[in-house]
Amino acid sequence: MLRAVLFDFDYTLADSSPGIVECINAALVGLGLPPAPSERIRTTIGVSLPEALRRLAGERAAGETEEFVRLFVQRADQVMADQIRVYPCIRPVVEELRRQGLSLGIVSTKFRRRIEAILEREGLDHAFAVVVGGEDVALHKPDPSGLLLALAGLECPPLEALYVGDTATDAEAASRAGIPFAAVLSGVTPREAFAEHQVSAVFADLRELPGWTACLRSGGDRAGSPAR
Repeated sequence: MLRAVLFDFDYTLADSSPGIVECINAALVGLGLPPAPSERIRTTIGVSLPEALRRLAGERAAGETEEFVRLFVQRADQVMADQIRVYPCIRPVVEELRRQGLSLGIVSTKFRRRIEAILEREGLDHAFAVVVGGEDVALHKPDPSGLLLALAGLECPPLEALYVGDTATDAEAASRAGIPFAAVLSGVTPREAFAEHQVSAVFADLRELPGWTACLRSGGDRAGSPAR
């Protein structure tokens, strides 16, 4: 029986990409490195900042991780919140899932304080029983620590939850936590990137999720889901 749905944040519930691109390039330039193309930066959204730096600047920047994070956070505190846009479908989706009796949570590498500020701004802070951000765990996705912390907060076993995210990193984290996973194609990760992962469903966007969870909770056949 499905009892809880956990969500990634960036590219799953909201588009933070303009702010992330600006902040990453500000940090790169602050290190004396060239800015990266926005398309490359968008492919790193959802991984930790140290991993983003490794992908964008290579091993030559390995010793600059701490300063990169500091510069990113410094700029993000100035500009990030104003550039985050929650997808328009999220409010009705969240309301319907709660009507179905599901507990909701968020597990992201983004700072919890930033997510909570956006939820409050959008009037959605009441809807999520637990929010786990990057500062709440020592290891980030694909490590399962954040997901397991959220499950503990909801007092929900892994097999009675669903994690919804937009990247293969999300899928791996769910697998390592023992949580069923559903992919949403609202980010930059194509459908074929999930082929190597165990995925319960693939949604074009989250508007498809409440119908799928309602079918699942009523005993419907998963084979009829968008995973086919």
